[in-house]
Amino acid sequence: MSSSDNQPSSPYGVSDLTYNDYLKVPELLSLQQLLSQPPHHDEMLFIVIHQAYELWFRLILHELEKSIKLMRAQHVLQAHHFLHRVVTIMRLLVQQIHVLETMTAADFLKFRDRLEPASGFQSLQFREIEFIVGVRDARYIDNFAQREREKSALERRLREPSLRDAYYDLLRTLDFDIPADVSTATLEQDEAARTRLLEALKQIYQDPIEQAPLYMLSESLVDLDQLLSLWRYHHVLVVERIIGNRRGTGGSSGAAYLRTTLEKRAFPYLWQVRTWLEA
Repeated sequence: MSSSDNQPSSPYGVSDLTYNDYLKVPELLSLQQLLSQPPHHDEMLFIVIHQAYELWFRLILHELEKSIKLMRAQHVLQAHHFLHRVVTIMRLLVQQIHVLETMTAADFLKFRDRLEPASGFQSLQFREIEFIVGVRDARYIDNFAQREREKSALERRLREPSLRDAYYDLLRTLDFDIPADVSTATLEQDEAARTRLLEALKQIYQDPIEQAPLYMLSESLVDLDQLLSLWRYHHVLVVERIIGNRRGTGGSSGAAYLRTTLEKRAFPYLWQVRTWLEA
């Protein structure tokens, strides 16, 4: 037996690629740059948690874009598959934020001033997630007026079809009677259109066995809506626990502002249809 027979074989041939090279681990580990002087121990915790969030946000956007494409191609179960992945990630993110609670309020204040005027309010990717699911407020673009790349990214998301658009377009293609304008602002003022929409959604929810693929897809959208709300709620609690009622570092009212975001929903009529179901 030759010495080469004792070596593990690789179907990809000889390569110098390593785990650290592939994942760019040295580059990742160089990005935690503390600003406090002297460096405060808990600033590392603060940076790593928020950088991890941004990585997960990147994957969520990647999966939502895929889900939209699949819905537009009428691949209902495949779209559900990738939305379920997003839902699983969001469950993790709801829990992840509580790691910040292992930092005392007093310790955070020792380096908080170094964050000024940066704020989570400025997270481009989280705004992109809101825009892509269909929760859109063009006023947020003004927060990036001095950052052309970020501003352009949000403007593009505003122009592109959202997850909500793709879902209702899919239902129209499948011969459900969906109004042309399904924006919340319009439907809340147009009772006839709102009734049409809820009657169409009722067909899916009244018979979830017959409509199994669409029911699973619809429920994954409700799961996503719910988890985005839970993330916002848990975020408020963590902020209040750490900084109380102080203003946010970016100039917002802090926890008071965050509480105003708790009612945001991309698919409010998927929630309302439950009241239309018959025994």
